[in-house]
Amino acid sequence: MFANISLPGGVDMTLTADRGLFSFGEGVDRRAASREPRRSWASPEPFVRRATTVNADGERRANAWRSAGTRYAAAAASLDAMCAAVVGSVVAILAVPDAAGVAVAAGAASVLLFVALVAAFGGYRQHELGDGPAEFQAVARASGALAALLVAWAFVFRTEVPRPAVLVGVPLVAAASCLLRYARRRRLHAARREGAAMRGTIVVGDPASAARVVRDLSAEPHHGYRIDGLCIPDAGPLDVEGVPVVGGVADVVQVVADRAAEVVIVSGSCLSGEAMRRLSWALGRVGADLVVVPDLVEVSGPRLSVRPTAGLSLLEVEVDAPIRRFVAKSVIDVTLTALVGIVLLPVVMGLALLVRLTSPGPAFFRQTRVGVDGSTFTIWKLRSMYVDADARRAELEDRNEGAGLLFKMKDDPRVTPVGRFLRRFSLDELPQLWNVVRGDMSLVGPRPPLESEVAAYPDEVRRRLRVRPGLTGLWQVSGRSDLDWDEAVRLDLRYVDNWSVAMDAMILWKTFRAVVSSSGAY
Repeated sequence: MFANISLPGGVDMTLTADRGLFSFGEGVDRRAASREPRRSWASPEPFVRRATTVNADGERRANAWRSAGTRYAAAAASLDAMCAAVVGSVVAILAVPDAAGVAVAAGAASVLLFVALVAAFGGYRQHELGDGPAEFQAVARASGALAALLVAWAFVFRTEVPRPAVLVGVPLVAAASCLLRYARRRRLHAARREGAAMRGTIVVGDPASAARVVRDLSAEPHHGYRIDGLCIPDAGPLDVEGVPVVGGVADVVQVVADRAAEVVIVSGSCLSGEAMRRLSWALGRVGADLVVVPDLVEVSGPRLSVRPTAGLSLLEVEVDAPIRRFVAKSVIDVTLTALVGIVLLPVVMGLALLVRLTSPGPAFFRQTRVGVDGSTFTIWKLRSMYVDADARRAELEDRNEGAGLLFKMKDDPRVTPVGRFLRRFSLDELPQLWNVVRGDMSLVGPRPPLESEVAAYPDEVRRRLRVRPGLTGLWQVSGRSDLDWDEAVRLDLRYVDNWSVAMDAMILWKTFRAVVSSSGAY
């Protein structure tokens, strides 16, 4: 059955009722079945305006989310101003002890400059706050710009700017701002885990791809997406992963209007090309954001760039890290490790003496491990097991609590009492700082595997050897020994594919938290 409909602007639309297809000229909008009367996404009225109970509830929650975002942005600006005022005033007092007016002026100028620069770099945009690295990057860039401005001011106007203001004050403001923002973010994430400050979200796609989006976002509610319903192409299940199916793909705009949803996430291949373009027009009229999940596995934002070419939006994927990133990683590894190693050397020697005195055998344990591109090296640790641990492993195989190629036990009888303490706080790993200085390892990277493990690797797992192994890594900060083999491999491969200096900094910070709480260590 066919029906010809004239749309505003003289566009002819042919509806094929039995197949659920729209035809615009030569293109076909394959939206399949719909529950509501079908309306063109390109029309001035792509949905019916009506008041519903669900709509009112959704509007209330949307207002709550917007209010939470406004409060978060205001709090971030207040914290930045406080940090700048305190540090600016203290530096001025130290530089000119007897001039209270100078301190007040320096504090006020610091507030104005720092807050203005953070705002200029997008540090108060609501959609970038509370999730992802954008707000911390804005603070870092603003700090760099502030330091450059102080140097330029001194050079151009031939005035004396205290060196501590540039070398100590600016980094201190940045560190304090990031720390306070992090504390504020933790509170926000805790609220989101309780269901507050979430954005109403509709997922569009085939059941398989929609299920993957639902699982991933539901497992990490701190990102702020509350899945309210699904729109799937054809008649199918009533729910997917416990989320109700609220319409067909053709109904998505009406569903968004009825539920006052704020985000539409499109997954799979049910929409593309002109249909996706028209959907963006329609969502603009209903006031919702459009998010597209590309069909790429474990590829993060820094590796993606959009290149407008010949009227197309080409999504380019970075296949390997640029050399400058490797150089920066090596410089940070050697510099930071040398400084930390000097400070911790007495601690390592004291722990080595404790190991030597409490159980027979050497204080240090060394073993051959596999490094970058399959090369081997000798890894160093403080000994945490009895000297006959390797010989006793065979008799404990039936008690193995690990999966895949990993052997692990929560109550391993081969671990010494002192070794149990060392493992709990990862102190047995400290001698590996020497491996980092030598270039065998990096501060951050995949776990250094045994030769026997590498021999059993399937092809895709060998990708772990593309970068230097690390003293810590993504899997350690995501559960450590609590993770099974498959999850540990997935996290290691995610790191290898997407690593960056910013990611390394995040992992080092989370490692500190995990070690202090002894989370997942045994």
